[in-house]
Amino acid sequence: MAKRLGRRKFLLYGSATLGTSLLLKACGGGQTNQPDTAASPTTDSQAAATGGGGGDTIKVGILHSLSGTMAISETTVVDAELLAIKEINEAGGVLGKKIEPIKEDGASVWDTFKEKAAKLIDQDKVVTIFGCWTSASRKAVLDVFESKNHMLWYPVQYEGQECSKNIFYTGAAPNQQIEPAVDWLLANKGKEFFLVGSDYVFPRTANTIIKEQLKAKGGKTVGEDYLPLGNTEVTPIITKIKQALPNGGVIFNSLNGDSNVAFFKQLKGAGLGPDKYPVMSVSIAEEEVRQIGPEFLIGHYAAWNYFQSVDSPENKKFVEAFKKEYGQDRVTNDPMEAAYIMVYLWKQAVEKAGTADDLEKVRMAAIGQNFAAPEGPVTMNANHHISKIVRIGEVQQDGQFKIVSSTDKPVDPIPWNQYVPDTKGYACDWSDPKKGGKYKI
Repeated sequence: MAKRLGRRKFLLYGSATLGTSLLLKACGGGQTNQPDTAASPTTDSQAAATGGGGGDTIKVGILHSLSGTMAISETTVVDAELLAIKEINEAGGVLGKKIEPIKEDGASVWDTFKEKAAKLIDQDKVVTIFGCWTSASRKAVLDVFESKNHMLWYPVQYEGQECSKNIFYTGAAPNQQIEPAVDWLLANKGKEFFLVGSDYVFPRTANTIIKEQLKAKGGKTVGEDYLPLGNTEVTPIITKIKQALPNGGVIFNSLNGDSNVAFFKQLKGAGLGPDKYPVMSVSIAEEEVRQIGPEFLIGHYAAWNYFQSVDSPENKKFVEAFKKEYGQDRVTNDPMEAAYIMVYLWKQAVEKAGTADDLEKVRMAAIGQNFAAPEGPVTMNANHHISKIVRIGEVQQDGQFKIVSSTDKPVDPIPWNQYVPDTKGYACDWSDPKKGGKYKI
């Protein structure tokens, strides 16, 4: 679709497109009226999940922004998670029980994410939560999961520099997205980079990594600027880009949410086309292209592990199932695929552990799980991240991505960045208590 959307209409997309789905049945408040029975944080992993798998169903939480600036991206991730749950339930469920999803709206407000995570654990007694998009929301809920010794599955590429016992990360670490994108740009598009991002932890940390990588590989950072999340006042940034790169150069884009609408429209309006000013995005995928309008993005690039255009039997099955469930005009993208497969990886871990309630057993059983994913074969590593194929795509007129670069095999994840001096030489291994979340190699 090449339909142009105004800001207000764009922000309302999440509600408008999901009017016929299960999502809107409970996108705000809780699903039950049970009182909060947790008087203090729980530290025992089995006790923390009591009730989640003890009845006829296994309760899981789904926690994403169904409203606010991030709804453009997160509502579609919920669709993918619900599709996986539906498929699993139709195939017999998990350990003979059906999965019961309980949905909450983080509303693009990080304190709300924290509040809803605690509610899902303490009141609804879910055994795990599938959730978050931004690193700001993940950081906001991190202490909830660690203090209660609970479990979060997180589906979006991120900045790394974290390795929690209580989180399983199914999106890319920087060495599986950001770093390969920089290498490809240096080899194919230029040495001078202007960095644009939303003003929160992911873009700022990502750009710290990029600047160190450029120093190490002969590139140059000529400018760096940020917008508050949801802000659309992009004219000053475009002016700075033109001043810093008068003859053209690379724009590395880590804007999130609907700021991208104004950015790409005004970029084209200012005459900064992909021939001289190629943009590499790490948070723009098929869904965002569909809503912004492909005419504003044709010829620009994105780095992901999955594109809808991946040619494989597993992906064909996934795309067909998603379109059958939600409409033929819908598209799939990388965070949606990572969200879809994380439900299956959790299911496999529960079945190996023989329990959904004992989270310590499930955590250990998750390590080493393999899955024939739409993106290609994935494996959950001991650092709670998965091995993934790396791909770079160019936006086409139909809104899809032509894959212009791909690794031959999955790349192992490196959570602690090896370009940043403070974390160089460190790794993570939750299969060995002596190593844990951060140890010197």
